[in-house]
Amino acid sequence: MKRFHVHVSVANLQKSVPFYATLFGAAPTVEKPDYAKWELSEPSINFAISQKDDRASGLNHFGIQVTEAQELDALHQALGAANISTHDETCARCCYAESDKHWAIDPEGIVWETYHTMNSIAVYGEDRAENLDPQALTSSQAEPVNPPAEVTASCSAQTCS
Repeated sequence: MKRFHVHVSVANLQKSVPFYATLFGAAPTVEKPDYAKWELSEPSINFAISQKDDRASGLNHFGIQVTEAQELDALHQALGAANISTHDETCARCCYAESDKHWAIDPEGIVWETYHTMNSIAVYGEDRAENLDPQALTSSQAEPVNPPAEVTASCSAQTCS
């Protein structure tokens, strides 16, 4: 199953959560002091908001969340077949989750994330969306984004721990 993903940076999470809870008619699926996420079936969306002092308010990124690793592989292959460069992360720790991800930037400069989440974690982690270099992604020599050494040490090919 694929679910559309939107991540918005907000200036005040405490004011934003009630707004989106009312808009969606549901409490957040995940709610932390700096982050909230709604995984809705109608509309089928994973909508996340986060508050970080060093981040401007507004769109952080769009994405496609998949439930199976094979779906992520298929999306990555489709991007590659279209000559769209990606930055790849294995066992990325972000947004209170461990996920395998492929990042791309569209022709207008909007960041897109395709990802498969394996586990929940207790910390926000590192958000790579705002640190992507469009020049590197549009280059045919784009380099993968590698997770920090401590993440790599805790990851296996199938799961993160």
